[in-house]
Amino acid sequence: MGSKHNPSGNRTRSPVSIFIVIGLCCFFYILGAWQRSGFGKGDSIALEITKQTDCNIISNLNFETHHNNVDIIEPSQLKVEVFKPCDDKYTDYTPCQEQDRAMKFPRENMIYRERHCPEEEEKLHCLIPAPKGYKTPFPWPKGRDYVHYANVPHKSLTVEKAVQNWVQFQGDVFKFPGGGTMFPQGADAYIDELASVIPIADGSVRTALDTGCGVASWGAYLLKRNVLPMSFAPRDNHEAQVQFALERGVPAIIGVLGSIRLPYPARAFDMAQCSRCLIPWTSNDGMYLMEVDRVLRPGGYWILSGPPINWKTYYKTWKRSKEELQAEQRTIEEMAEQLCWKKGVVSMHSAGSHIVSILASIGITVDSRYKKMETCVTPYPEVTSANEVAGGELKKFPARLFAIPPRIAAGLVEGVTVESYEEDNKLWKKHVNTYKRINKLLGTTRYRNIMDMNAGLGGFAAALESPKSWVMNVVPTIAKNTLGVIYERGLIGIYHDWCEGFSTYPRTYDFIHASGVFSLYQNTCKLEDILLEMDRILRPEGAVMFRDEVDVLIKVKKIAKGMRWNTNMMDHEDGPLVPEKILVVVKQYWVGGGDNSTSAD
Repeated sequence: MGSKHNPSGNRTRSPVSIFIVIGLCCFFYILGAWQRSGFGKGDSIALEITKQTDCNIISNLNFETHHNNVDIIEPSQLKVEVFKPCDDKYTDYTPCQEQDRAMKFPRENMIYRERHCPEEEEKLHCLIPAPKGYKTPFPWPKGRDYVHYANVPHKSLTVEKAVQNWVQFQGDVFKFPGGGTMFPQGADAYIDELASVIPIADGSVRTALDTGCGVASWGAYLLKRNVLPMSFAPRDNHEAQVQFALERGVPAIIGVLGSIRLPYPARAFDMAQCSRCLIPWTSNDGMYLMEVDRVLRPGGYWILSGPPINWKTYYKTWKRSKEELQAEQRTIEEMAEQLCWKKGVVSMHSAGSHIVSILASIGITVDSRYKKMETCVTPYPEVTSANEVAGGELKKFPARLFAIPPRIAAGLVEGVTVESYEEDNKLWKKHVNTYKRINKLLGTTRYRNIMDMNAGLGGFAAALESPKSWVMNVVPTIAKNTLGVIYERGLIGIYHDWCEGFSTYPRTYDFIHASGVFSLYQNTCKLEDILLEMDRILRPEGAVMFRDEVDVLIKVKKIAKGMRWNTNMMDHEDGPLVPEKILVVVKQYWVGGGDNSTSAD
């Protein structure tokens, strides 16, 4: 035992000092845990400061002095590649639908009009120029009726379709009176006629497919009735029809009914129409009708106007015999009957121009992504009673936007439950609110055409839903197949592989959202190829919002520095300790014609 006179001996500690030490340990443990959690999850003072932070933007979209910037220290040895402008001849370049390449493929079943993408050595590694004089499109709804000539300098349709009121050239703008081949008196009157027999007004019909859309006037006038159209047409001798549609602010893609299935899921659309679309419905044993049947929801509507309908009146105009047209109509009706379609009505248009045939799909019983189109009927999910809707009944829009989609309720989407779906909606409402604080133009008519490159369950588009804009929800082919859920919500979208060019013209989107895209593709294809494609389809002074892991965004930002993009890295909403970051981009204004100055200059 040690003596009290021995200074090196053990001393008895008092209970008070022991409690003090334990208390300090607990305090610092709690403090450390709070710091790791992020400022947004418990500190009301920090949260209030965040709310008061002005994440606003200024009029020229310069984000450099706003929000929580993230300083990134990049290795000095990494040299930034500067991408030069492409030659002016590529102003309307569409990588996978170029005419020269298309002519190398067979014309049978329109194969030459399908997607034929360039090989790696053929890809352009330059920036597509805007035409000289390019202007920001007119805001919606004026943009529906007017397009700047400088943006789409092609007059051929004003001559070819002059008597059909497709488009007129006036001064330095194109005017779209709303006419079409089968509704020269206007799409509004045509839709009124359809609405007398189809429940367009009450939200039952929300998604609509226009096959062979022309300049998409049918879709343009459906939008004001809260019906969301998806239009497609090939890039053919009717120059720039899809480009006009998108310039007007109407959803459209370059596409054709050929040998490959349409890039939509089964049971996607409430309504589809062919207004003299010239699709050979009776060819290939009705294969094209079967494809329409695949993408139509049970109880959906198909509208056929133009040949062979009303052949008694128009057989001379169409330069075809009465016998040929009558036989064609009879064959179409027989094929429709075999598909379990029901002929709903035959109605003369108020202008006396044509007859509309409306057929409702009532077939019953596995959703899949086919590639090659086949002469077969895609079965519906099984039902247990005659009163049950195959695939599940949908609520009327807008209730269906946040209702539980039938595919999720039935457990058909792997890894997605009702609870996780609802949490996903909450998360994207939070993210979109953050985006709107960063960029006040989001949610206004300035950004009309919006794309979500990795749409997931459609939460971004649902949170942003507004008549002022629409969202093209892209589900990558290497991601989980959720596109059916997106359509069940009353939204639209497409399957696509981002290693290839998108089926659209240059400068057709105002705002692009890319969440997790580059993490998904970083080991699949070159990131610069995806970024150059984004630049191609983004309008001058358009914006991009990236959301991804910080190490991936550092690579993206480095490439973007050589693309005439203004960039700004920002922290996640929940604080700087979250590894996911936000990268904001604004594309500079510059045009071809030798004058490649930017708005900053």
